[in-house]
Amino acid sequence: MNIAKNMEFIFVAAAIVTGATTFATAADAPAIMVAADTRVTQVATASVDMPVVTVTAKRLTAAEKAAL
Repeated sequence: MNIAKNMEFIFVAAAIVTGATTFATAADAPAIMVAADTRVTQVATASVDMPVVTVTAKRLTAAEKAAL
């Protein structure tokens, strides 16, 4: 029996078994009703500028790079 010739059948059979087990193991959970929140919430926002960090340095020369 050459498994390469029957790979499509094996895949389809595995998909059917997987699909059947997902429906078989799915629980009939009751629907959860959530009451709508009628209150309006306000999010506090601060009008603070974002801090910016600037890094400045001199570039190494070829001789300094070679020394490292």
